[in-house]
Amino acid sequence: MTKHMQTHGNTWEIGGKTLTSRLLIGSALYPSPTNMEDAIRTSESQIVTVALRRQSAGNKTGGEFWSIIQSLGIEVLPNTAGCHSAKEAITTAKMAREIFGTHWIKLEVIGDQYNLQPDPFETVKAAEILIKDGFEVFPYTTDDLVVAKRLADVGCKIIMPWGSMIGSGKGLMNPDNLKTIREEFSDLKLVIDAGIGKPSHAAEAMELGYDGVLLNSAIALAHDPVKMANAFKYAVQSGRLAYEAGLMQKREFASASTPTIGTPFWHQFKD
Repeated sequence: MTKHMQTHGNTWEIGGKTLTSRLLIGSALYPSPTNMEDAIRTSESQIVTVALRRQSAGNKTGGEFWSIIQSLGIEVLPNTAGCHSAKEAITTAKMAREIFGTHWIKLEVIGDQYNLQPDPFETVKAAEILIKDGFEVFPYTTDDLVVAKRLADVGCKIIMPWGSMIGSGKGLMNPDNLKTIREEFSDLKLVIDAGIGKPSHAAEAMELGYDGVLLNSAIALAHDPVKMANAFKYAVQSGRLAYEAGLMQKREFASASTPTIGTPFWHQFKD
């Protein structure tokens, strides 16, 4: 067993909550509110992210959205999507805490509007202030080990590095970096956030030993979001099972799966 392997059985813990699903799901971009609800229910996810700044609760559509989210009966993870400074993110987080009655916050502080890469300096700054204010911070970051260390230093118990750029669907651009982060932070909860485009990407992330996967676009923008949600549900489960079982190590040379030394087992049955 590697130093970071943890066996949770059918449950795991994050942010003080014990859950069974390791798939975290977004609530944006679906063709309709009904489609969103069906996909989330099918995924069996127990954590749904919502963007306070991008969803108006005051109009008819917003009211329907909030009603559906509440009816799901699962954990709500508000996020600070759309924020470009620590000050903006902190204000949004405090509003979300009042509206949802939760101290959880997915911290996003965007530094580049083109690739939506997070600003590491503002993210760490906001995380430190929010943690001191009693928040459980789920920070979105890149696969940079030093930034992850800074987030851990200010008290983050959860870190969410990207697989690749938000909405790109490219999967895990730097699996070696992600593996290093997993090995470095054996006591923290790590969730891959952003860039997951297909179920095999999610399975790969889980096979690296990550505790969960957060995604949105790959399900919401699929031709059949409900069916895709089902596919991701099983991909996350199978990836985690494979990790816990112990993956076969790569070899430089071929190794026959059937022994070639000695007498074939069927020889004993010959006359």
